[in-house]
Amino acid sequence: MKPLEIRKYPDKVLRKPAVKVEGISEKEVKLFNDMLYTMGHFYGVGLAAPQVGVSKCLIVADIGEGPVKLANPQIIKTKGTGKMKEGCLSVPGIDIEIERPYEILVSALNEFGEPIELKANGLLARVIQHEIDHLNGKIIIDYLKFLDRIKCGLRLKK
Repeated sequence: MKPLEIRKYPDKVLRKPAVKVEGISEKEVKLFNDMLYTMGHFYGVGLAAPQVGVSKCLIVADIGEGPVKLANPQIIKTKGTGKMKEGCLSVPGIDIEIERPYEILVSALNEFGEPIELKANGLLARVIQHEIDHLNGKIIIDYLKFLDRIKCGLRLKK
């Protein structure tokens, strides 16, 4: 199996809000599985469909506790906050400290098209939030101050 291509900043697909899916067909199931394979191949813990050039609201995550596959994920409740450095397969070589809620409740469709609610905390909560950012056209450098973002952009172009 060959991994999908990871789109890198400043690829325009990373800035485009993803489109909600109407349901889960064989096409979405295949994409979920291809994304999980690609994520593992590149040693990631999360991946959003726009990162592989598909503008759909699909994310996958695996922090070592088994794969999570979510369509149209929405955070409906948060609790606590914490800071942690985050990296991104689409912004290689850059780690940025980001403050995010520590615990989240997410509503989504699972890989079978069934509506679910998922409670996540710690690293899994962080990964899901990071991937939801991708679905909204937001990437980790957006958390930087303006001048730091410019410096980061110059570093990435080299």
